[in-house]
Amino acid sequence: QLPPSTKHQFVKMAAMTRAMPTLAVRASAGAAPRRAAAKASKAPVRAARDVRVQGGDAYGASGTSFYTTTEKQESYDSLDNVLDAKCADPEVRTVIKEQLDACADITEALRSALVTVEGSSNTFGDAQLSVDVIADQIMWDAVKSSAVVAFGASEEEPVVKPCNPNGRFTVCWDPLDGSSIVDNNWAVGTMIGIWSKETGDGEDGMLGATGRDQVTALIAIYGPRTTVLVGLDDGVYEFSYGCTPDGCQLPDGTFEPWICSRKQVKINPDSRIFSPANMRAGQEVAGYKKLMDYYIDNKYTLRYSGGLVPDVYQQFTKNMGIFTNPTSDKSPAKLRLAFEASPFGLLVEKAGGKTSDGVTGGSVLDVKITQVDQRTALCIGSANEVDRFNSFVLGK
Repeated sequence: QLPPSTKHQFVKMAAMTRAMPTLAVRASAGAAPRRAAAKASKAPVRAARDVRVQGGDAYGASGTSFYTTTEKQESYDSLDNVLDAKCADPEVRTVIKEQLDACADITEALRSALVTVEGSSNTFGDAQLSVDVIADQIMWDAVKSSAVVAFGASEEEPVVKPCNPNGRFTVCWDPLDGSSIVDNNWAVGTMIGIWSKETGDGEDGMLGATGRDQVTALIAIYGPRTTVLVGLDDGVYEFSYGCTPDGCQLPDGTFEPWICSRKQVKINPDSRIFSPANMRAGQEVAGYKKLMDYYIDNKYTLRYSGGLVPDVYQQFTKNMGIFTNPTSDKSPAKLRLAFEASPFGLLVEKAGGKTSDGVTGGSVLDVKITQVDQRTALCIGSANEVDRFNSFVLGK
């Protein structure tokens, strides 16, 4: 017979256990299947955690914790319902759905693929991982089979390639950002920027264009869940993949593959969270070291993983944040303007945040793309924090 304490632990674990639906990899970029309902009944819904703030400090794991304030809804809108209401252009709706299908396929691939060195390298000589190759191929399959995509370009091989001559859009992507942390099973993501092929100086809609010319952008993060931020007509929306929340089961017992988990997400002008990249630049850029000292002296909370997607995506979930990546002579710019800075920049500014190009202090969305692989410094996040970066680091 088990001791009372052990029995208590088993009972507690059983109450928390939920049956999960079976996931299946789709062979094409067609419509994602509706999710099958879990056969086993779900555990009783527990009361919401009582997280109170007193004197500016939150009770919880620590005084620097930032818990979600997102409350459970009675129902969640489907992807189609939101796009029909919030995206007036039918071709933009089409390309969004196609890119979300690709993100769903990448999700399933990450669940089954081992992280190993593929034996190949990208254009920059970096060894490619198996998951990099798989994710990039999924993205290429999506754009090449699309009726609305005219050109595509991958961060793995930054060359604009033709897709459908009758298409309208140029799609640029970083298939799997976070190659240096994916082997540790940390969150990684996909960044997608979408331009009209009519923008810019050439026929591909890329060179000569700016990030502000994008018709939309998507940022996917693959962690315990897959969620994707999408820029729509009136703001930034988040869609969650494969979720089966109570009250959302369809009459046939299945679930929609994508549901809208948050609408019109906002980033507040002030932040208590900071994500400092390229800290070695502080040895040469006195203003950056001064800014780091400011964050520490004023008791900001460090939230930094080394992956651009999770480090900036948290600004949308916490409704605040600042990501800094200045450059110096010995620490040159690494972030790609078209593949990384522009897609995130569009969504952050659409959510009320701000960006800095790290040189003039102006928006990164106003920097003209003169090379497909163009690099940039970047500061992005809460508006007042970007202003502070411009003041401390750039003297603006």
